[in-house]
Amino acid sequence: MTDSAPSRRPRVRAPELIGKGGWLNTGEREYTLSDLRGRIVVLDFWTFCCINCLHVLDELRELEHRHPDTVVVIGVHSPKFAHEAEHGAVVDAVERYGVAHPVLDDPELATWKQYAVRAWPTLVVIDPEGYVVAQHAGEGHVHAIERLVTELEAEHGAKGTLRRGDGPYVPPEPEPTVLRFPGKALPLPSGSLLVSDTTRHQLVELAADGETVVRRIGQGGRGLTDGPEDRARFQEPQGLALLPDGTVVVADTVNHALRRFDPETGRTTTLAGTGHQWMQGAATSGPAREVDLSSPWDVAWWQDKVWIAMAGVHQLWTYDPEDGTVAVAAGTTNEGLVDGPAAEAWFAQPSGLAATADRLWLADSETSALRWVDPDGAVHTAVGTGLFDFGHRDGAAGQALFQHPLGVTALPDGSVAVADTYNHALRRFDPATGEVTTLATDLREPSDAVLVGEDIVVVESARHRLTRLRLPEEAVRVEPVAHRTRRAATEVAPGRLRLDVVFQAPQGQKLDTRYGPSTRLLVSSTPPELLLKGEGAGTDLSRELELDAIVREGVLHISAMAASCDDDPANEYPACHVHQQDWGVPVRLTEGATDRLPLVLAGLDEQESGPQTP
Repeated sequence: MTDSAPSRRPRVRAPELIGKGGWLNTGEREYTLSDLRGRIVVLDFWTFCCINCLHVLDELRELEHRHPDTVVVIGVHSPKFAHEAEHGAVVDAVERYGVAHPVLDDPELATWKQYAVRAWPTLVVIDPEGYVVAQHAGEGHVHAIERLVTELEAEHGAKGTLRRGDGPYVPPEPEPTVLRFPGKALPLPSGSLLVSDTTRHQLVELAADGETVVRRIGQGGRGLTDGPEDRARFQEPQGLALLPDGTVVVADTVNHALRRFDPETGRTTTLAGTGHQWMQGAATSGPAREVDLSSPWDVAWWQDKVWIAMAGVHQLWTYDPEDGTVAVAAGTTNEGLVDGPAAEAWFAQPSGLAATADRLWLADSETSALRWVDPDGAVHTAVGTGLFDFGHRDGAAGQALFQHPLGVTALPDGSVAVADTYNHALRRFDPATGEVTTLATDLREPSDAVLVGEDIVVVESARHRLTRLRLPEEAVRVEPVAHRTRRAATEVAPGRLRLDVVFQAPQGQKLDTRYGPSTRLLVSSTPPELLLKGEGAGTDLSRELELDAIVREGVLHISAMAASCDDDPANEYPACHVHQQDWGVPVRLTEGATDRLPLVLAGLDEQESGPQTP
C-alpha cells in the first residue's frame, strides 16, 4: 500500500492510557488523555533493551525542544524481556537514558494492545481533540512528525482547540553516587581502572581499589568536543579498548563516534564518525572521519584493527589505524541470528566484545546469544536460538539460556565469562565442554567484567559501582528458568495470508522513484518450514503468503523499506528520507482467524482503523 498521504485521514478516537506500573516523571501524578486535551500528544512505545528505541529518544529531544508548549511526549514502556517488566528496572532506564518526559509503565502491554502496536519503537500522534492522526513504526520519522505538528498547531490554533503551556514533566532528584550507570571498564597499564560513566557522559579513572576517583575526563554534559580532560565532551560513552600505543579507543555511543583518549596527556580526539547516525544508503567504508556510524557499543583490538560492535545497525565494523579507514566487517543490517560467512550473517544488537588469538567473542544482546567470529570472518553461535527465547538455564550450550547479555570477557583457561545483564548474573561458557554455568548471582544489571589479577571486576551498572569477585573454582547452581517474549502471538489462519505493509508518504512528500522502485520487502520465517510461499525479497509492500498448517507456531521476519522525498517543485534539491523497520511477528495458526496481517510503517491502516467519526 504505497499511495501518497490523503488530504483527510480517518478520525480515530485514541484509546485511554493504561499501565499497571503507573507513571514516572510526573511527580507521582497520574494522567488520562482528557488531562492532555488541547495538546498534541506523541506516544512513544518503547522498551529499554531496544537500540532503535534509544535512537528515537534522541530524535524526540529535538521535537520537544522546538515545541515545548504545544507537544507532550508520553513514553509508553512496553517490555520485551521479563526483566523489563520490573518497575524498578524501568525507573532505572528512564534515568539511565535521560528521558525528560512522562513515562507510563505498561508491564502487561495493555496500552500496546489497545493501539494494536506490533513493533518497537512505534510513534502515535494524537491531535488536541483526542484523535489518532498518524502512526509510524521504526526510527527516522521525527521529520515527518514535526511537519504534522506544525500543521496541527496552525489548524487547532485557528479552531481554538490548541492549549499552550507547560507540560506534565517533573524531573527526578539526582542521586549523589560516584558513578551513574557505568557501562564498561578497562584496566590501564598503570594499575588503575578506566570506566565509562555513561549517564554522566564522562570517563572516570579509578584507583586500583575500584572506588577512589583519580580523575574525571569530560565536562559531564552531552556533546562532541575534543580537547583536554576538563574540556572534552562525550554522549553516553560505552566500550573501551587499549591500543598497542597505550591510548584508549572509546565507543562514544550516542555521538555515533569513536574517540581516542590518551592517559598520558589527558587529551581526547575523534578517530571515526561524523557525529551523525548512519542511515540506509550511506557509505559503508572510507576515511574514518567522513563515514557515519550508528551507536557503537563496544570495541576490541583484534587482528591489528579495532573491531566495533555497531549495535545500531546490527553489524560488526572495523577501524584500521594504519590508513585511518572504517569498513563493515560482518552483518547485513537485518536483525536476527544467522551464522555463516561474514557478508551473510545476521546479528541483533551486538553489545560486548572480547578478543582471543583465534576468536572474537561477542554478546549479541537481542538474541540473548553468545557468538564468535573466526579468523576467516565466519560467524558462529555458541549459545542462543533467536530473538524470542531467553531465560536463566545452565547446562549444554544447545539448551542453555541467557537474558540480554551486554558483556563478554575472555578467561585465562580459554573459557569466557558473560555479563548476563537481565539475569543479574555472571555466567561462563567453556568451549572445551560445551557447558554453560553460573559464576555469580545477585548482581544488578552487570554490563561488563574485566580481569584484575586473580579477581574479576564486574561493572554493576544499576548499582552504580564496580564489584570485585574471586574467580570461583566451582560454579553457582541456579534453578533453570526459560521465557519467551511477553508479546502474545498473533492468531492467523493457516493457508493464504495477505501481508500488507502500510506506507503513506508523509504530508508534503512523495515516493522517490527516480532510480527505480522506492520500496523493498524481505520476508522469512522461523522455522523456515512455516512459509510455503512468499519468502524472499521484492519491491511490492503487499504480498500473498502461504503458511503450512502443520507448523502450528512460528515467527514471521519482515523487513520493509520505503524512500520518500519532499514534494516541492520549486526545490531543485529536495530532501529525501528512508523509512525502514524490521518486525518479528510471533504467529499461531488458528482455523477461522484473520487472513490478513497489516504492519504500519507510516500512516494509518484504514482497513482496521476502528470507530470513525466525520
